Amino acid sequence: MMDLWRFMVLLDVFLLARGADKMCDNFSDLDFHEAFIGTNLYVRLLLYTRANLDCGHELSHNDFTNEPLFHVMRPTTFVIHGYRPTGAPPIWIDHITRLLAAQADMNILVVDWNRGAANFNYFTAVANTRHTAANITAFIHRMTDEGACLDSIHLIGVSLGAHVAGFIGAMLGGRVGRITGLDPAGPMFAGVPPEERLDPTDAQLVDVLHTDMNSFGLRGPNGHIDFYANGGLDQPGCPKTIFSGKAYFVCDHQRSVFLYLCSLNRTCPLTAYPCSSYADFINGLCVQCEAFKPASCPVLGYDLSQWRDKLLKLGQTKVYFSTTAEPPYRKTSYIVDTLTWNQHLRWGIVILYLHSGKNVTEARIDHKLLRFEQHTNMRLLAQFDEDLYPVEKISFRVVTGNVIGPRYKIRLLRIMITPLDLPERPPMCRYDLVMEENTEVTFKPVSCDESHL
Repeated sequence: MMDLWRFMVLLDVFLLARGADKMCDNFSDLDFHEAFIGTNLYVRLLLYTRANLDCGHELSHNDFTNEPLFHVMRPTTFVIHGYRPTGAPPIWIDHITRLLAAQADMNILVVDWNRGAANFNYFTAVANTRHTAANITAFIHRMTDEGACLDSIHLIGVSLGAHVAGFIGAMLGGRVGRITGLDPAGPMFAGVPPEERLDPTDAQLVDVLHTDMNSFGLRGPNGHIDFYANGGLDQPGCPKTIFSGKAYFVCDHQRSVFLYLCSLNRTCPLTAYPCSSYADFINGLCVQCEAFKPASCPVLGYDLSQWRDKLLKLGQTKVYFSTTAEPPYRKTSYIVDTLTWNQHLRWGIVILYLHSGKNVTEARIDHKLLRFEQHTNMRLLAQFDEDLYPVEKISFRVVTGNVIGPRYKIRLLRIMITPLDLPERPPMCRYDLVMEENTEVTFKPVSCDESHL
């Protein structure tokens, strides 16, 4: 099989060399004036393979059999962009073609409908989504006439492109292998029936990533599995005020693409946990994946094969995860189990520090007030931006906001800190810890004694 693969790649390179005098076909780059006056829909298909990652080849919609690099028997992934108000090409096209080519030997077809998506009038771009879908559907029909299998077709749509993918899938009777929707567009698609937007019936497997549901994104669920990054709302590192300019409007929405790119690069193993809400997830109520056993919890990215059968049986599944502001985006999570025994009832938040050498990382569990009272078991989820290991010291502080009067004692009969998604690392414990509210206490973790648990 490997020899056959090498032969196919060498053949592609040879054929490419024979056509080296052919100019590369690039994504349409429109100027501001064209977007301002509006563009008429024109759909192009740019082919990329492992043999021509630096040089796109535009395919004819009617006769693609003369393109030597396009093999209909190979898996084919369509990449479909969204609304382009200024007409500029998406900055991520080159990245996604290279990263997809690294996953498998496939045809990568970038759907360039910039003429149609580039328009100050968003409603015109929305109207063009169905026409674009009809165009691509006709092309896929021609592919199947030449022997292509719908099972091996993957549609990746961004924003409006996610709905284009959904319309294509619906026109093909939901028989395409997979659709991935990256923050499907919300405006004009909220509250509409499933047949008027991306939905689980559009493909054999539909996976969706949400990052901006309170603005440009669509509230889910819209797939067999819906991934919610940081609850699917505001993303860390994105501007919080309008004074930041364009980034204030697009940062959360674009984060879906950058998270997906990072997952394709395999530097961002973003594990997600089934849960009814993000609030329950960050409260530590959803840290197991019983429904997916013997497989692990779902991981965002290209390969969902080990979870596919479970997802199709479970129906629509919502999974949640948190990220950092910068690549590789992955947080290191710990479950913190405590047993309190203090005399006075105190309410507060928890700040936890992990020390390794001179390095320190912090987790603030401050999304709600926690109750510290006599004989109370409490489970918390602590998420750190850095993965420090081995952990040499741990600092723990309960902040109550009490600035006057005596400082009350808080007694922890037990604190156990367990890595959430690093099972090879043992849990860390400390027993009978007495501390004052608003005062940090530092200790060395010890091995957990089963007699204390």
